[in-house]
Amino acid sequence: MPTHRHDRVEEDVKRELSALLREVKDYRVRDKFLTLVRVQMSGDGSVANVYVSAMDGNSSAKEAAKGLQSAAGFLRGELARRLHLRKAPELNFNATAAMEEGARITKMIGELVNLSDEEGSE
Repeated sequence: MPTHRHDRVEEDVKRELSALLREVKDYRVRDKFLTLVRVQMSGDGSVANVYVSAMDGNSSAKEAAKGLQSAAGFLRGELARRLHLRKAPELNFNATAAMEEGARITKMIGELVNLSDEEGSE
């Protein structure tokens, strides 16, 4: 059962990883607009699943996740140093299409608003 501390550590890991993305030199990560959607840690805090989304689409997110996975050792060390963790979690990066889904939903809402505006003016 997740505790308040567990949730706080997940948010801290997400915040610090977001800041560390700018320091990753891997070509698959460097020039992409990435968002860390969610960090889900195991109950004992030894593993963190990090969900990454890219503005360019899911294929770009998959490529970036591979690049981040190859930089996981660097990122894990930096996390331990910045968050003063005794044992930093093993990082697993996974691509997700959250940004594409968000854009699709926003577009649908905009279309509905325009449709209701047109019906209201008649």
